[in-house]
Amino acid sequence: MFVGVGAARVRDLFKKAKAQTPSIIFIDEIDTIGRARSGTSVFHESDERDSTLNQLLAELDGFGTNTGVIVLAATNRGDILDPALLRPGRFDRHIQLELPNQTERKAIFEVHMKPLALDADVDVGMLAAQTPGFSGADIANICNEAALIATHRQKELIQKQDFLDAIDRVIGGMEKRSKIISPEEKKRIAFHEAGHVTTSWFLKHAQPVHKVSIIPRGKSLGSAWYLPEEHQIVTKSEFFDALCTALGGRAAEEIFFEEISSNAVDDLEKATKQAYSMVMNYGLSDVLRNLSFYDSTGKLRQSLHKPYSEKTAEKIDEEVQAIIDKAFATSKEILTTHRERVENLAARLMEKETLQKEEIKEILGERVTA
Repeated sequence: MFVGVGAARVRDLFKKAKAQTPSIIFIDEIDTIGRARSGTSVFHESDERDSTLNQLLAELDGFGTNTGVIVLAATNRGDILDPALLRPGRFDRHIQLELPNQTERKAIFEVHMKPLALDADVDVGMLAAQTPGFSGADIANICNEAALIATHRQKELIQKQDFLDAIDRVIGGMEKRSKIISPEEKKRIAFHEAGHVTTSWFLKHAQPVHKVSIIPRGKSLGSAWYLPEEHQIVTKSEFFDALCTALGGRAAEEIFFEEISSNAVDDLEKATKQAYSMVMNYGLSDVLRNLSFYDSTGKLRQSLHKPYSEKTAEKIDEEVQAIIDKAFATSKEILTTHRERVENLAARLMEKETLQKEEIKEILGERVTA
């Protein structure tokens, strides 16, 4: 960008808005120009961004009481915005947009389904219940994918199964049945996924499993789908049971093959991050009690100094390892206790490749619930 172009565009934007009152100025991804100024950069790009930001601040300060212009902005990185942008008289009203709940997801589905030709078996409420944590864009993507799947299958109407397959595709990626997997690898994957499912099945605070498959999707060789309850608070027991579930696949490999593999890399990454969050952010450690190093401002990411000593860092690492070890031992204990059921579940997976909740229940029995 040429020097001064950004500031000139801001001036021109506000001039046009004031000439066409009442009007609304909406700035999407405002962190692009509204990032906090460092004051130390010698790079031209940062200088130009600072110039643009300064002009925006000047325009915001130039409003009277009844200008007829409303200025809105959006960002998912509010933590890196320049404090000057957020002062009274500027962007001083902040609205947090959360992910839609089940009722809201149902309404969003209904909007995106209006132009679609649907079969009578499509249950919007069921689809909303199947998609916790999905955004409006995700739901729109599901509807588009369902239409594509139905078209590929040469159907005149989009059916429930098309939507369910679309959800799976959005979550895990497209099926890759052409991927070459040896019989030994398939067996290992089946036991790995059976380990996840069985571990969660016999933990009171684990998320309920909905489906399990050993059909490769995206980068994954197998997947288990869970339907988490929608609540705002996660207890220490729920965190721990989630760790046990994540480590269930690696535990199953160790028990049934007496040798571990690289198949658990994603599980280990998730478990490690979650254990560190428990210790460093949520104060759920028995050693570092009631302490949190959570960085709500985002400023510590740019700092070379940690907000704790080297001794505390060692304690954090030791506590994380202790939590992981305890969760892994719990997973192994569950799988050893229910060894025959794990074997039966893995065998059924190798036979059918995908199992729904009711089929899992036939093998594992009634699920343990809180």
